[in-house]
Amino acid sequence: MLNFVLRRKAQLIRISDDGKKAFYLDEENSVEIMSFLRSESANLKKFNTSLELILNHRAPRDLYDKENFEKGCEHVTAIKLFKGKKNPRIYCQQYTDGETERFVIIGIELLEKKKSQKLTSVEKSIIRRVSKFEYDLTPKP
Repeated sequence: MLNFVLRRKAQLIRISDDGKKAFYLDEENSVEIMSFLRSESANLKKFNTSLELILNHRAPRDLYDKENFEKGCEHVTAIKLFKGKKNPRIYCQQYTDGETERFVIIGIELLEKKKSQKLTSVEKSIIRRVSKFEYDLTPKP
């Protein structure tokens, strides 16, 4: 099996208060993710609250956690916006950026409704896909 890397661009959304963490959105999927977040005011409010907790080192595991179910997916995480309701997820990558030494989280792919407690083949395929991307990080315009 060929192990190829897909290079993509990510746009800076927010930096933590201490400057040590940054959240980016995948440019190819940002319109879909932001449209979903803006579709209901509760979505955007929960996302902004979640981002604040994640960036300032206070996110509980039921809000933001690793999705590490197999080798190669160790750096994939999920922002879990409304557990128990529609249960939307934003699948992310996290790593330390070599240039800035900043801990980077990139929101990559949206799953509007997670239907079961266990990871289904749909979620596993998203996680595997998300794990293969590499990013060029662009600052806010």
